[in-house]
Amino acid sequence: MLKDFTKIETFLTTVRERSFSKASAKIGISQPAVTQQIKYLEKHLGVPILDRKKNGIRLTAEGEEFYKIVSRLERHLNEAELDIIRILNKKTTFRLGASFTIGTYVIPGDCLNSLSDIINNDITLDVALSSDIVARLKDKKLDVGLIESQILDNDLIYREWIEDELVIASNVPIPKMLRTEDLYDFSWICREENSHTRKIVGEVFNELGVSCKSFKVLSEVSNTTAVLQSIKKSKKDTANPVVSVISKYAIAEEVAAGTMFEARIMGYEMNRKFYIVYNKENKHNTYIDTIVNYILDGKC
Repeated sequence: MLKDFTKIETFLTTVRERSFSKASAKIGISQPAVTQQIKYLEKHLGVPILDRKKNGIRLTAEGEEFYKIVSRLERHLNEAELDIIRILNKKTTFRLGASFTIGTYVIPGDCLNSLSDIINNDITLDVALSSDIVARLKDKKLDVGLIESQILDNDLIYREWIEDELVIASNVPIPKMLRTEDLYDFSWICREENSHTRKIVGEVFNELGVSCKSFKVLSEVSNTTAVLQSIKKSKKDTANPVVSVISKYAIAEEVAAGTMFEARIMGYEMNRKFYIVYNKENKHNTYIDTIVNYILDGKC
């Protein structure tokens, strides 16, 4: 059994994720396959190691002991793999991709240096649209991607990372809570038709019964930076504010400094998840695991 670490890894992941479905998504196999591998371990050990509950799972007493043992085994295997890499003096560049919002406004400037230090290798950051990041991952031109939308693909593993909120921003003070009718009083800078941000905004506006065709649209732009710069450079007109929908992360510094102002629609939230994505074939890659876990732990 110890020679087949795949099933042990499935057990460890299921325990840490506290869910068969989440373990399935993280490992990149079906939920029935996760259940089958856990059953194999229980049959081999002759005792149940997990209790299935409505609100998740918990370890049995035997499962607790087994978890401690195989956790030590996992740690030693990871250390051994890193030692082998050091012996081989493997030098490579780790290629990280990020969407415009994440790469420009979410990842702090010293993050790449920290990531480079923990894997003892160089790291490059490629900033592009989420769809382009996924395409480059599939072409093996990137190792890990940080994206704003889950562009489903069976060859990739998606990990939920952090939650973003889209807000309405302006370079002049506007009410912090907006009514539906207030939206028609602004001049708008919109995102391009096929963007993920435009899709989320469109869904909320449809629920509100708001027609974007009735808005005064000044321009359509392709990315977060273009939105932010367009608002900053627009005329400061309190009677007819220029606004756009943008990630709260993109204007956090300006809002804190009092140079930009944010608002929300009364009774509605425009939330989305950011995801970490990588190829399924890399799910056992030590470099990938180290980078992904570092980011998920909020250290970057």
